[in-house]
Amino acid sequence: MTLVASRSAVAVRTRERRRLRPGPPIRFGFLAGPLLLLALWAAASATGLLDPRFLSAPWTVVTTAADLIESGRLQTNLLASVQRVLLGLAFGVPLGTLLALVSGLSRWGEAVIDGPIQIKRAIPALALMPLLILWLGIGEGMKITMIALGVLVPIYIHTHNGLRSIDSRYVELAETVDLGRAAFIRKVVLPGALPGFLLGMRFAVTAAWLFLVVAELINSTTGIGYMMDLARTYGQTDVILVGIVLYGLLGLFSDAGVRLVERRALSWRRTLAS
Repeated sequence: MTLVASRSAVAVRTRERRRLRPGPPIRFGFLAGPLLLLALWAAASATGLLDPRFLSAPWTVVTTAADLIESGRLQTNLLASVQRVLLGLAFGVPLGTLLALVSGLSRWGEAVIDGPIQIKRAIPALALMPLLILWLGIGEGMKITMIALGVLVPIYIHTHNGLRSIDSRYVELAETVDLGRAAFIRKVVLPGALPGFLLGMRFAVTAAWLFLVVAELINSTTGIGYMMDLARTYGQTDVILVGIVLYGLLGLFSDAGVRLVERRALSWRRTLAS
């Protein structure tokens, strides 16, 4: 009897504990919100609440996208935009990580690096544009540099925070077993900073698309932003919406990709979402 009562009490406590958690993961749950927005957009367009002169209906946007694909314009501009984002990430992520390591592992490094990064963080992207154009011209170098600078900041901020949040007991243990500097970085610093780095990557991939918009809307001849700016000149709302939806989808699936890597790389952690 006592054993049965004990098991019953454990089962009750387990059910109560489960009720406090968010619940099991929902497969493709990240699509629920966007699909709801799409449904509201379609309903408002179908009932006439949205004037098609100001916001085209979803089916009009789909038709326009199909026409752009058939003409090859969408693929050409999308490829140019993706190349810029990838190059910006390729330069910005390693540089941001390196600066975070130097700043996080050295007080002098923090004194020299942290201030300028915080200044850059406070400067709007559009404020940098005239200076970058003067220095680098209006070519690809300016656009990639702008994206890299935008990516660098979130990578630095979150990786640096992850470094400084490493439990001091691990550092003491490393000192006790007399780990060298390289082994300390490899076995303690990098694993400890990984959660912060991956969070920074989520912000970085989104920032890359945001800075790409700014770069491509000014002095571009290719890219999604160029396509949208050209459509603005001719009053083509549907083409502009194709670009906006495309930017949104690229940002959404980029973030989802990083989150997938995060879940697998940090599967050892026991958190509220586990």
